[in-house]
Amino acid sequence: MDYRVFDCHVHAWNARPDPEALLSSMESAGVYGGCVLSDCPLEYDPEAGASFEDRMDGLAKWTEGRADRLFPLLWIHPDEPRIAEKMTAAARAGVFGFKIICNDFYVYEEKSLSLMRLAAELGKPVLFHTGILWDGRVSSDYNRPLNWEALLPIKGLRFCLAHCSWPWIDECIALYGKFLAARRSGRDTAEMFLDVTPGTPEIYRRDLMSKLFGIYDVDGHVMFGTDSPAGDYQREYAAGLIRSDGEILDGLGVGESRREELYRGALMRFLGLGSHAGGA
Repeated sequence: MDYRVFDCHVHAWNARPDPEALLSSMESAGVYGGCVLSDCPLEYDPEAGASFEDRMDGLAKWTEGRADRLFPLLWIHPDEPRIAEKMTAAARAGVFGFKIICNDFYVYEEKSLSLMRLAAELGKPVLFHTGILWDGRVSSDYNRPLNWEALLPIKGLRFCLAHCSWPWIDECIALYGKFLAARRSGRDTAEMFLDVTPGTPEIYRRDLMSKLFGIYDVDGHVMFGTDSPAGDYQREYAAGLIRSDGEILDGLGVGESRREELYRGALMRFLGLGSHAGGA
């Protein structure tokens, strides 16, 4: 391949920042860089969460000086005090975007939509967990993909549904089709991206990829990710996922230019870096 592979979904998970070790592990898996998602806010998990200041400090230590390879995303929750003010400060400090898990609220609630409008104003994308949520609580209904239909009118917003909302992958792909049709009709709407981070167990993977690359035009809107921890990047898992996905894409006849969009180009567009960023 003549392009670099980026992982859009890497979690800090309260690990001691060691970006050189992370990049070394990534390289051994054939991955050049990716998005580092901050620790979660206290409003998401009072025990494991971190303050805004600590989340920002951690992101800086993970990514500072490596802007071409490691992209910081701040995990936020709408119930965090002064969250709009904090989002604005984070954007000014160089955060590339935001991460949200709807663990106890729906994305279509006004407290969430107001943050989406702000993200659009700031020019920062939002990566959402979607699909079943493995948190030991009654929470998965918050993460059904059709809930995100509410983002359609938010002009300028770029958002991504991680895990392609497994097990609701058909619903997720249908929703993408609706956003695609709206934009093609000339409407100024939000732009939807898809993150193929598992999610999907291996037995469902071929089904997902066949539908993604066989139903709608998804080029430039599907991103590769692993959900690995930054402190112990799962190099063997990442390399194996690239290899097994590659075998599926071979069978589907997905060529190199489309794979470059999957592994690099779509993420650069999502982050607002332009199609030539992150090149070989």
